[in-house]
Amino acid sequence: MTIVNSTSISPLRQRLIDDMNMRHFGRDTQRNYLRDVARFASWLGRPPDKATGEDLRRFQIEQSDAGMAAPTMNSIVSALRFFFTFTLDRPDLARKLYRIKHPRKLPVVLSREEVARLLNATTCLKHQAALSVAYGAGLRVAEVSMLKVRDVDSERMLLRVERGKGGQYRNAMLSDDLLGLLRQWWKVGYRQGELHRDGWLFPGQHYLKPISTRQLHRVVVEAAQAASITKRVGPHTLRHSFATHLLEDGIDIRIIQTLLGHAKLDNTAFYTKVATRTIRAVTSPLDKLAMFIPGAGTPDG
Repeated sequence: MTIVNSTSISPLRQRLIDDMNMRHFGRDTQRNYLRDVARFASWLGRPPDKATGEDLRRFQIEQSDAGMAAPTMNSIVSALRFFFTFTLDRPDLARKLYRIKHPRKLPVVLSREEVARLLNATTCLKHQAALSVAYGAGLRVAEVSMLKVRDVDSERMLLRVERGKGGQYRNAMLSDDLLGLLRQWWKVGYRQGELHRDGWLFPGQHYLKPISTRQLHRVVVEAAQAASITKRVGPHTLRHSFATHLLEDGIDIRIIQTLLGHAKLDNTAFYTKVATRTIRAVTSPLDKLAMFIPGAGTPDG
């Protein structure tokens, strides 16, 4: 998926784009990698393929001294590692780049009642359907954007995610209620000339292009404001809420891992920290001692 005009860029930049396309990187990932490599090249003052290990070391030190946040620095490191490993075939330089450890913030999660309010506060059926997919199937915002009509498999009750994170393919769940909502959207969108059998499930301003992730973010923010939800939310909040609510319902964490498309179980296990209903349902070993039941013996004083 090329995101820039190849006639106006350098051969090195085109090689980077080709390497990302070959691995089915999403539009946002490609844009971020191009930006971060360009940022390094601007700092370096010469083409990035002329960089040395010492250059990479100084770059990281100077960015850290300038107060760059750890998540931002880690994103740049990911882009540069890919660039040096695959585009330049210099894994020796990629090993000079280090990710910064930092405390991971707990995700913002909406209650079920808040999710319902948010979905009801959308201004059109297309937006309600798109956000319902994010929550009802636990998709990333880029995955929602890239869905096509043919990805809805009503026979097997699945959503085919053809371009997940890292270009991975997977199946996501499709519930009866979500299928019903998508059928409503299909009838309305097809009648309006917005939906086509081989087209995008959620088109943008033109039916040949998908809705952008930025537009979906604005839809969530505006719906949250209309629903008087004061939490800081975005499309990914719906994915967080999907995982947390499944966990609270007692769904096995490995099944949730598969539904989310997580490569590592640790990423899914992080939701146990915000699954408050699950925490409340656990019986403390102190309770099982039955020492403080009313009427039982209590310590003097």
